[in-house]
Amino acid sequence: MLWAPYLMGERTPHLDPGVRAALVGLAANHTRGHIFRAVLEGVAFSLRDSFTIFNELSVPVQRVRLGGGGARSPLWREIQANVYGHAVETVDADEGAAYGAALLAGVGAGLWPSVDEACDRLVRSTVAAKPDARTAEVMNARYAVYQRVYPALRTIN
Repeated sequence: MLWAPYLMGERTPHLDPGVRAALVGLAANHTRGHIFRAVLEGVAFSLRDSFTIFNELSVPVQRVRLGGGGARSPLWREIQANVYGHAVETVDADEGAAYGAALLAGVGAGLWPSVDEACDRLVRSTVAAKPDARTAEVMNARYAVYQRVYPALRTIN
């Protein structure tokens, strides 16, 4: 089962406000747990789509940092690490958005010469999950199938 998380269209990388979400492959034997996991994986696959942009621009991804309430979930961190094939870190600040806003304000007030400098000096993170090679391989295969869902949805919306 796959979840295409386009509840309000898709912005990156497809830029398609008309596409809509879909749960593909749902069968009578699936439980709530299966659906919940499909939703988490679908969101992670959608986020992985953004990595393709970095790859096309030859921008290396050196670190993946997670923030917000969802980052507290070991399952969510594990899924993301396996979908991305990359270790994920959590930011050691509970209020990520407010913390970021404070850093930007500090740069604007001249406390640091740049955002990069402020982040290098103040943002701390902890490795929260590393990909499991076998699971990451399975996620790569599932991602290949997921990539076929968006073009199919475009034909029916």
